[in-house]
Amino acid sequence: MWIWIIFIICIIIFLALDLGVFHKNDHVIRSKEAGMWTAIWVTVALSFSGVIYWLFSENLVENPTDLTPGMAVLKYITGYLIELSLSIDNVFVIAVIFSSFAIPPIYQHRVLFWGILGAIIFRAMMILFGVALINKIDWIIYVFGVFLLYTAFKMLKADSHDFNPKESVVFRQISKVFPITSTLDGNHFFIRRLGIRAATPLFVALVIIELTDILFALDSIPAILAITADPFIVFSSNILAILGLRSMYFLISRMLSKFRFINYSLVVILAFVGTKMLLSHYVHLQEWISLSVIVLALSAGILASLYIPEKAGKKSEESQ
Repeated sequence: MWIWIIFIICIIIFLALDLGVFHKNDHVIRSKEAGMWTAIWVTVALSFSGVIYWLFSENLVENPTDLTPGMAVLKYITGYLIELSLSIDNVFVIAVIFSSFAIPPIYQHRVLFWGILGAIIFRAMMILFGVALINKIDWIIYVFGVFLLYTAFKMLKADSHDFNPKESVVFRQISKVFPITSTLDGNHFFIRRLGIRAATPLFVALVIIELTDILFALDSIPAILAITADPFIVFSSNILAILGLRSMYFLISRMLSKFRFINYSLVVILAFVGTKMLLSHYVHLQEWISLSVIVLALSAGILASLYIPEKAGKKSEESQ
C-alpha cells in the first residue's frame, strides 16, 4: 500500500510544481515549450518502466496476475502507449471546445490543469472498479471487448467535426444551475455581477472537458484492461499518460488537420484490443505482438497523413 501512497504523493508534487511554479503566470504555450514538456513527460513515463521492473523484482507491489519483472515492464509500456494514442482523439475534442467558447490560448493551460486533476480522480475510481470486475467476473471481459469493437465502429463512421459543445446536454444543464456570461474576466471561473454569481466560459469549458474525458475513459480503460488486470500497472500507465495530455495538446492541436488518417489508426487499435479481449480465453498473444500492432498502427496513420496528398476538392471544402 505504501507504494501506492508514494506514487500518488509524487503525482501531487508534479501537479503542484506544474501550476504553482512552472506555469504560475498565465501565458501562451508555444510549440517549442509544448514540445519540451511533452518530451519531459514521455521521458518520465518511459523511465518509470525501470521502477516497475524494480518493484516487481523485489515483490514490493501486489502481483495478482503473477507477472515476471520483464513482462510487467512490457505490459506497462504497452498500456501507456495505448492510453497515449487514444488521447489523440481527446485532443481534437478539447480543441473544438476551446474554439467554441472562444477561450484565449493564454488561459487554456489553466483550464486543462484542473480538467486533468479531475480526470485523475475519476479515472482512478473507474480503474479500481474495472479491475475488480475483471478479477471477480470472468465473462465481463467479453462485455468490454464488444464495447470496444462497437466504439471502433462508431469512430469509423462518425464525423467528429459535427460536435458542437454549445448544443450539448451538459451546456444546457449548466445554464440551469448558473447564469452563464459570454465574457471572460481574466482567469476566473466565476464572476459576480449585480450581486449574481455567474459562470464564465472558462468554467463551462472545464466542465465539458471533464465530462468528455470520462466518456473517453470508457474506451481507454477497457482497452488497457485487455493488456493487464494488474491494478498498479493499469493505474500508473493511465495516470502518467494523462499527465502528458496537456503538453501534447499544445504540441499537436495546431497540426491536427495534417494528421487526417490518425483516426483510422485509433480504429485499428480499438478493434485489435476488442478482438483480443473476446479471444482472451482461447488465444494468448504475446505482449510484443500487441505493442507492435499499436506502434505500426500509429506509424501508418502518421506516415499516410504526411505522404498521401489531400484531394483538392476536400481541401477547399475544409477551408470554407
